[in-house]
Amino acid sequence: MAQVYLSIGSNIDRYQHISASLDALDKHFDGMTISPVYESEAVGFEGDNFLNLVVGFYCHLSVGDLARELRDIEHDNGRRRDGPKFGPRTLDIDILTYGDEVGVVDGVELPRDEIVKNAFVLLPLFDIAPEDTHPESHKSYAELWQNYDQASQKLWSVDFEWRGEKISVHA
Repeated sequence: MAQVYLSIGSNIDRYQHISASLDALDKHFDGMTISPVYESEAVGFEGDNFLNLVVGFYCHLSVGDLARELRDIEHDNGRRRDGPKFGPRTLDIDILTYGDEVGVVDGVELPRDEIVKNAFVLLPLFDIAPEDTHPESHKSYAELWQNYDQASQKLWSVDFEWRGEKISVHA
């Protein structure tokens, strides 16, 4: 079994789709660790703000099978793939890391380059796995976050409840 981290984002009916993605993931994977939820401006296009978080769990599926499962969850939540690459999304779930895998595995680039490029991925990953290390750089997520230009992207925590429990609180 591999330790897996996923990023989840939505900017259409955000609270509904983030909750639905957590429900779907919880049906398939035990022991999820869920980061606080952050709001951020759209990156790469003009659009409504996104909600973003990171989820971690141990997974027995292959990378390809996991990727197919995630695409099914996105599809079940109205994700359309016929629009521009950078555009509004009901739900976007990406595999950030799969154990220590590096390179293209089952068509998935690992680790995902967004980890070191986007605060909306790195900060929630740091929140739940500060001492874990990036499979390529071998730096901890705490070190990567400390060295990240934190003023480069606006990001703020939001109140979010899932199944009656507070996942995050606006700071």
